Amino acid sequence: MKKISPLLLFYFIIISFANAQIRPITTGVPFLQVASDARAAGLGDQGVATSADVFSQQWNPAKYAFSIDKQGFSVSYTPYLTDLVNDISLSQLTYYNKINERSAFAGSIRYFSIGEIELRENPNDPANVVKPAEFAIDGSYSLKLSETFSMAVGARFISSNLAITSGGENLSAAKSFAFDVAGFYQSEEIAYRDFNGRWRAGFNFQNLGPKINYDLSETTDGPGSNFLPANLRVGGGFDFILDDYNKVAVGLEFTKLLVPTPQIPKPIDLNNDGDTSDAGESNGIQEANNEYNSIGWVPGIFKSFGDAPDGFSEELKEITYSLSGEYTYQDSFSMRAGYYHQSPEKGNIQFFSLGAGFKYNIVKVDVSYLFSASKVKNPLENTLRFSLTFNFGEKYEEY
Repeated sequence: MKKISPLLLFYFIIISFANAQIRPITTGVPFLQVASDARAAGLGDQGVATSADVFSQQWNPAKYAFSIDKQGFSVSYTPYLTDLVNDISLSQLTYYNKINERSAFAGSIRYFSIGEIELRENPNDPANVVKPAEFAIDGSYSLKLSETFSMAVGARFISSNLAITSGGENLSAAKSFAFDVAGFYQSEEIAYRDFNGRWRAGFNFQNLGPKINYDLSETTDGPGSNFLPANLRVGGGFDFILDDYNKVAVGLEFTKLLVPTPQIPKPIDLNNDGDTSDAGESNGIQEANNEYNSIGWVPGIFKSFGDAPDGFSEELKEITYSLSGEYTYQDSFSMRAGYYHQSPEKGNIQFFSLGAGFKYNIVKVDVSYLFSASKVKNPLENTLRFSLTFNFGEKYEEY
């Protein structure tokens, strides 16, 4: 009974759409980085410093302390790779409850289904149908430390069942856990000459936790282990409150993976003759991989700020950014646009996004659409994403 590497399938689906990059950073469970709600997707995958909503769990749970509604529940659905298949998708359920004017708790579950896959040793053999999938269960608590600033902590259980087997072998899903530490600032409404305004800023250290191990026979720092997509999000925004009915919000967000950069492999001169082309001396790639895999997740966070082989210029290329704008009329209708940029040498994911939101009573519907702005085929291109939100309970005053 042979076990096939569980990452082969996933990275074939995700990374085969990218052109060859110089030194992209790959991690385990990358579905944690995909925007699962249509509002953030319409804003160019931005949410760390936008106004509080039900979807804050994924972006910045500290925003829940500033929620106007006491409770909220949302359902989101994102089809994936719609140009190729129709059974790959990302779904999310989220619930939050504002305990009082200063604190709130929230929870969510994200489920990434890779659909059904038929495996056969020979063309005429009966199909072995497998259903690889991943999920994450989150919880968070947020607290206002002042009238304008809040912080939150979050915890996350992650399960990745991507192992593909033959011969009926049963394998356990790879598991790990992670935590988040977030902060959010929202100013009081400020009167300017021709309009009122409000400033916002936020940060979130996300997915900090032990590496996920797909080969259960190895240690967490062995060849089968992969870093979680730990990252730091920072951003800011401003609301132009034009009158009682019209508001325009703009935002800027930066994201940096807190994962070490893959190093440049070098052949090893085993016999010290100054020539690395001898038989057996071109194993520098394996040595580099072993050294990279041996890095623990905590040292990896600190290494990620200064280990790029090409120095500071390459470190800057590992930072992605997004720009967004959102127009809201009477808190019942919204139009959104965003732009997301990643360096061509680190993945080359670049896209424009459009979105809209419609609210009636306690129900709100959000949709978004993505246009690729690079030569790399985006898995979410030409895909409509949907989110359905219910807000209920008493209202809190927005300072």
